[in-house]
Amino acid sequence: MTSFTPTPALDALLDLALTEDVGTGDVTTDATVPPDLQGVAHIEARQRLVLCGAPVVDRLLARRGAGAPAVEWLARDGDLVEKGSVVARLQGRFADILTLERTVLNLLQRMSGVATGTRAYVDAVAGTRARIVDTRKTLPGWRLLDKYAVRVGGGTNHRAALDGGVLIKDNHLAVAGGVTAAVAAARRHAPHVLRIEVEVEDEAGLDAALAAGADVVMLDNFGPDGVRRAVERTAGRAVLEASGGITLANVRAFAEAGVDVISVGALTHSAPAADLAIEIARA
Repeated sequence: MTSFTPTPALDALLDLALTEDVGTGDVTTDATVPPDLQGVAHIEARQRLVLCGAPVVDRLLARRGAGAPAVEWLARDGDLVEKGSVVARLQGRFADILTLERTVLNLLQRMSGVATGTRAYVDAVAGTRARIVDTRKTLPGWRLLDKYAVRVGGGTNHRAALDGGVLIKDNHLAVAGGVTAAVAAARRHAPHVLRIEVEVEDEAGLDAALAAGADVVMLDNFGPDGVRRAVERTAGRAVLEASGGITLANVRAFAEAGVDVISVGALTHSAPAADLAIEIARA
């Protein structure tokens, strides 16, 4: 099971989410629902999906404090659940369940959407050596959650932030004076424990990156045939990452070209929300 560790930043995000949605109070629930009426509600999957977000909802309820409904999870993060499945039961005051409904669903729908989309890419490259990885193209403030959801979906995380690795991209190369100069500068100044990755756009750039001693080379928009030639040209001297123009329709071709890593920004920047709902079961 993929581990999840809450952080102060997550607690701040959850508190903000509650404040954002509840405001000074839930006027609809206060006006229509008896304050002490208790019962059970179900969280239901309205589509086939990979569940993700259970520990985050647990943390949200803990942040809510006294009176928050109790939750019983009937599925775990990473489980593939079918349309119509009940993934959790909420028990407590209906007033609290209804007030928290949208925030709970926003978390589960976003995270399950990322996990479900990631699982589709991972399944598409099954049996090859390629790993599916994410990018930093995440919803601001949600990176911890987005990257956790990628792991739940079976993917692998790229660096979490700018301090997690040296990644020399085209704009760095334009300022630094090219591949050779940029890699040499990184060797002199970057922490020795970090690998150096260089983004290249053609075979000449690949040759320069290999000659400079890059640990990882990102093949930007090479296409499957270009990636296959790059794999042969590299002959194991560096880890190769394919990036750009990758979709579910062509990701298998990239993987079969022999690349080590396939980075897909769409895992997080274009993830559709999974369809889940909260329905009252009984009073």
